[in-house]
Amino acid sequence: MMMRIRGLIVCLIFVMLPAEAPAQGQRARSILFLDQSDLRGPFYYEIFRAFRQRIAADAQSHVTIYSESLDLSRFGGAAHEQSLREYLREKYRDRPIGVIVAIGTATLELVLRWRDELWPGLPVVFGLIDDNDLARMKTQPNITGGTVSLRVADAIRAARAVVPHLNGIVFVGDDWSRQVVFGHWREEIRTAAAGLQVTEFIGLPMDELRQKVEKLPDRTAIIYSAVYSDEEGGFYPPAVSLKFISKVANRPIVVAAETFLESGGIGGFVLQPEAIGIDAAVRAIRIIGGEAASHIPIAPTNAVKPIFNWLQMERWNVGASDLPDGSEIRFREPGLWQQYRWQSALAVTVLLMQAGLISVLLHERRRRSDAEQDARRRLSELAHVHRQSIAGELSSSIAHELNQPLGSILTNAETAEFILEQPNPDLRELKDILADIRHDDLRASQIIGHMRSLLKRTPFELKDVDLNDVMREAFELMSAQAATRNVALYLHTAPGVLPVNGDSIQLQQVILNLLFNAMDAMTEIPFGRTIIGKTEIDGGKAVISISDSGPGLPAENPNGIFDPFFTTKEQGMGIGLSIARTIVQAHKGRIWAENQPEGGATFSISLPLLPR
Repeated sequence: MMMRIRGLIVCLIFVMLPAEAPAQGQRARSILFLDQSDLRGPFYYEIFRAFRQRIAADAQSHVTIYSESLDLSRFGGAAHEQSLREYLREKYRDRPIGVIVAIGTATLELVLRWRDELWPGLPVVFGLIDDNDLARMKTQPNITGGTVSLRVADAIRAARAVVPHLNGIVFVGDDWSRQVVFGHWREEIRTAAAGLQVTEFIGLPMDELRQKVEKLPDRTAIIYSAVYSDEEGGFYPPAVSLKFISKVANRPIVVAAETFLESGGIGGFVLQPEAIGIDAAVRAIRIIGGEAASHIPIAPTNAVKPIFNWLQMERWNVGASDLPDGSEIRFREPGLWQQYRWQSALAVTVLLMQAGLISVLLHERRRRSDAEQDARRRLSELAHVHRQSIAGELSSSIAHELNQPLGSILTNAETAEFILEQPNPDLRELKDILADIRHDDLRASQIIGHMRSLLKRTPFELKDVDLNDVMREAFELMSAQAATRNVALYLHTAPGVLPVNGDSIQLQQVILNLLFNAMDAMTEIPFGRTIIGKTEIDGGKAVISISDSGPGLPAENPNGIFDPFFTTKEQGMGIGLSIARTIVQAHKGRIWAENQPEGGATFSISLPLLPR
């Protein structure tokens, strides 16, 4: 009995004990990545890109990465800090975080202040921290990271290399108090720049800054840290600011970030963002794998290297021998002769042998091009003549179409005159009448515009057009003609847009010709005259079909109707369908005809469909 009581007591003790914290090996496989600037900027983006790629490559299983850009280069103060803290608290309240990664001194300072409140006990990995800045901070347990050593003396050393007999240096950047990366340079300038004339263009408006840097004296170099904003309230990504400045600067610009090389900087001892991102990723993976952050020593990151821009070196007459030892030169490609000496000699020989053949081929190509242009011109002229004949056939129905809106306009105008003669004219009714007049006028203008397009002599020109719109306009033009001939017109278009590359006028001419032919074919039919037009998509093709209820095509060789001078009409010339086929083929399409089982004929056109 006593043994059973003791067992129960032991069980109760274990139940009442607080749950033990998860072991290091059970740490959440998620990382909160915080950087002090704008992640859209190329420098911080490259840090994050390298960090993410290294995590993906080295992690044994999936790791979730959350990222936040605190934008501390442009915003600061207690209110901004409070809003950031509340934002991070609410956003990640229910998200388990395994490691905090802080990029930049300003970020690390905030993380250390917020750590006990927001992320108690979580390990922290830092990057892009100057070793002097780290020495001034109050260290906390469970923190590791890589430091960088970026000294203003290195920037001046690079300036001496690119400007012989350097006499002065000009510092260009934000106000030192807002410099989140290079702010410590302010204390180093006096010692490092001894013997040089030092000028500071710090925190100036961009326009004033550009005016100053285009009038610098000889034997001067510009040292650019970063310009995020100016006193006029303008905000710039530092790389964009550098581009503005380099366009007008009359002296070489020494930079301290690798991403500035493509924005007009000649180079210098630059920070390499990829190395910073990789170092932080390696440390974060070790911690997620179960290693304690305090067991990973803080060590320098090999992220500073002398790198120079060959294009800017050419601009300022700087030779490779002038650069510091171990310098890397970017954007320089060795000449073809230097890379492939004997291959180049062989290529020159072959080119000389081919020169005669190429000249002959070019001459033949020119002749072929001239012939194609001449053929297109003749096609355009023939098509124009055919359009004129179509317009002639449409003239009576077009006149009837115009009479309707013009008659309505006249009636509305007379009514408006009558209303205006009244003692208290009804202004609302006058407004409605004017709206009707405007609508009828637009309708008449549209009819005239269609006719003008048909009659206008235009060269064959391919553009992106909607085949549905071409069909609709053609059917609208033929509506009055169809009513005169007692023909019912029906049009079914594919949903959305049918984009093709074509000449809308000539495509419309083909459709009008097919509609006229269909109406002519049904002349002898007393009733039930019907034309059905349809557009659809068939694979990568846009297909038009026009069907009639006429007698159909000749039983033998139905597609012979496309041959020149083939006609079944007493007054026909036999060129309409031949021109239609030529136009369709010029559009890289196909036209064919076939009889319908229930009677009548169907003409179809297939054109290449553009990607939608």
